[in-house]
Amino acid sequence: MFSMSSRIRRARVAAHLTQAELARRLSVQRSAVTQWERESGTHPSLSHLAQIACETQVHFEWLATGRGECHASMGALDTAVIAQDYAQDELESRVLQGLRQVHSRDREAAVRIVEMFANLR
Repeated sequence: MFSMSSRIRRARVAAHLTQAELARRLSVQRSAVTQWERESGTHPSLSHLAQIACETQVHFEWLATGRGECHASMGALDTAVIAQDYAQDELESRVLQGLRQVHSRDREAAVRIVEMFANLR
């Protein structure tokens, strides 16, 4: 299995992008892309990883973990990101951060509590 740095490089090269062009599309410095592609380098943030997947037309899961297929079929990435799945303000962000800290066995109860409040209106 390839490392994340190797998968990022493979995706970029297969998409016929230079490090500079990928950096420009992601609004980062070229040195950031260089770091991401270096075995001992840093990892991109989750949002940058999602952008890399979209720009290079590879599956996010493959890019992030090495699992699954590398390339998407035609049109499969058109709805790769659903904007409503992301926090839309500071309060939603705090709820999401809190939920991520709840132990997995208690998450269902936490979601039900939020849903209960939503249904009170």
